Amino acid sequence: MLKQSTRKTDTDIMKFFFRANHRQAFTLVEIMIVIAIIGLLCAVAIPNYVRARANSQASACINNLRKIEDASGQYAIEHGKSVGDPVSLNRDLTPYIALNSNHKLPACPAGGTYGIESIGDTPICSLGSTVLPAHITP
Repeated sequence: MLKQSTRKTDTDIMKFFFRANHRQAFTLVEIMIVIAIIGLLCAVAIPNYVRARANSQASACINNLRKIEDASGQYAIEHGKSVGDPVSLNRDLTPYIALNSNHKLPACPAGGTYGIESIGDTPICSLGSTVLPAHITP
């Protein structure tokens, strides 16, 4: 007499897990929990992204202000100017500053404009301390 196998076949296992009356779907509560978790992650991530963007814009602006100040010093040395002599950012200092891909002076990434009145002055950004972090050279 042949012994019958007690081992379940693949079809028996499939029938057990996929019964006709057992639905494979997410409940409304489960979906709401997932959406709440995603919302919480966004609430944490977005302010950090905004803060990082503002910090990088301020750093780029301050670096541009330093370049303008260095260009002012180079212009003064090459043209025999002294402290207090007027200087034009666009006319006098352009040859001493690396231009961007549009062949223009670098602009403030936050939308401000740069200015310098005379040799020895600290260049300024129009945004200055109106934004955080401030666009002022230390």
